[in-house]
Amino acid sequence: MKTALSQLGQNTAPPSISWLMQLALSRPKMVSLAAGFTDNESLPVSEVREVLAEILATDATGQAALQYGTTPGDPQLRKLTAAHLLSLDADAIKNYKVPANGTKAVAPNKKSPSYAPESVLITNGSQQLLYMITEALFDPGDIVILEDPTYFVYLNIAQSRGLKCRGVKLLEDGIDLQHLEDILEDLKVKGELPRLKMLYLVTYFQNPSSVTTSYEKKCAALKLLKKYEKLAGHPIYLLEDAAYRELRFSGAEVPTALTAPVNAERVIFAGTYSKPFSTGVRVGFGVLPEPLLTVVTRIKGNHDFGSANILQQILKHSMSSCRYKGHLQNLRQRYQRKAEVMLKALQKHFPKEVTWIEPEGGLYFWVKAPSYIATGPKSRLFKTAIENDVLYVPGELCYADDSSRRKSTNEMRLSFGGASLKNIELGIARLGKVLHSQLKK
Repeated sequence: MKTALSQLGQNTAPPSISWLMQLALSRPKMVSLAAGFTDNESLPVSEVREVLAEILATDATGQAALQYGTTPGDPQLRKLTAAHLLSLDADAIKNYKVPANGTKAVAPNKKSPSYAPESVLITNGSQQLLYMITEALFDPGDIVILEDPTYFVYLNIAQSRGLKCRGVKLLEDGIDLQHLEDILEDLKVKGELPRLKMLYLVTYFQNPSSVTTSYEKKCAALKLLKKYEKLAGHPIYLLEDAAYRELRFSGAEVPTALTAPVNAERVIFAGTYSKPFSTGVRVGFGVLPEPLLTVVTRIKGNHDFGSANILQQILKHSMSSCRYKGHLQNLRQRYQRKAEVMLKALQKHFPKEVTWIEPEGGLYFWVKAPSYIATGPKSRLFKTAIENDVLYVPGELCYADDSSRRKSTNEMRLSFGGASLKNIELGIARLGKVLHSQLKK
């Protein structure tokens, strides 16, 4: 008998993060360095308790918070979000040092649609936004270009929607622009440019690599997309996923693509309050150009009528009372400490043949083993690591299915976000022992 499931239902595979989390739960002594959880001890319990007391102090404010909100989101939270984004970009540009022959950053215009509250859409975390944008833009068989490696949960979205992915090489300051142009030229020659809809970049302390995309590369990528738009016959968007932007604990701030002097009207910006405030609150936001904003808002209306109003009120009160900024400062210090502990553990326990990228923010170390050591989910290393009660994200999960190149098979993502300081040291020691056992003698 044939299935009654739709093509989408048949295409949707279990998310990689689900079985990784199940693995961690199935072994009580397991140290998970896999899931990108935030730090449990730093969650703003007292701040949220105070905010909820304020919200529920009167029947009028309590009833308003416990009632349905609007589909685009609470107007005041949208206003605060737009002002916050403008402030971050203004500070980034003020302190931005233009490299030789670099792109001059222009101060953001507060009157720009990019910083208008009306352009902001509040969502259930940035994940919902990524899904709705994909739903609004792509038909099965359409093409998305993304980083090699990239956020593996987005790859699950792309797979379920039947998209064709092309991976562009990732360097220490963002994508390889020449490789991006080569891909665009290849699509042109094959007559596939009309199927290209978007370039997806995780631009700050990238998940999984911790690489931050330079301002110059954001601007150059937008110029390249503009160059090929006429042949495509429709807009080609740049989706800037900035989920980790506010988790910077060293290095210089980088302006968003919204400030680019050319083609900024093609930028879709995805942000979140889940990572910098509370993952349990699950409030994200997007800044979208028209007509995409209208279409995605309609799709959101079909999804849920609007994100949970009480959660939006918690964020609104936290931001307007400066609790948000105070919590964020403490959180950055906490993550810097955890990153330092993981770095020292890597230096102490890992073989000298293993290398890594040291992060300036975010939650991850991207680790590369010798080419002859496979790290994938079916590899001896991964299975031995589980036997030794330590879990990581196999790097090959972060590479799209792209027939134009082979996936890397000797990398792994290690998260210091959710593990305690003690477990970071313990987990790295266990994994280091496993890596030593796999080295060629």
